[in-house]
Amino acid sequence: MAHYRGPDPKREQFRRYLEKAGVVDSLTSVLVALYETQERPNNALEFVKQHLGAAGMTSEDTEALQQEVLELRQRCTSLSEENKDLKTKLQRYEPVPEDGATAD
Repeated sequence: MAHYRGPDPKREQFRRYLEKAGVVDSLTSVLVALYETQERPNNALEFVKQHLGAAGMTSEDTEALQQEVLELRQRCTSLSEENKDLKTKLQRYEPVPEDGATAD
């Protein structure tokens, strides 16, 4: 005959920790979204990963971040070109030592 054991205190503490951190709600939301999809994705794990990674982010958030990345890449390219131009100009005005060593 099996004996009923009360809830394990460590297990209960861990469950409360997950609930407090919002993990249970996030997982529930993703699993509900997966359940409610008309066509099941081929890779359920990938679906969960994508939806958990996007939890709390709106499409506006991601669009803003993508725009910021684009602008920062353009600025990086522009600054690299400016740096290259300035190095070229600097070499015109700095004499090169006869032994070929650079003055650092």
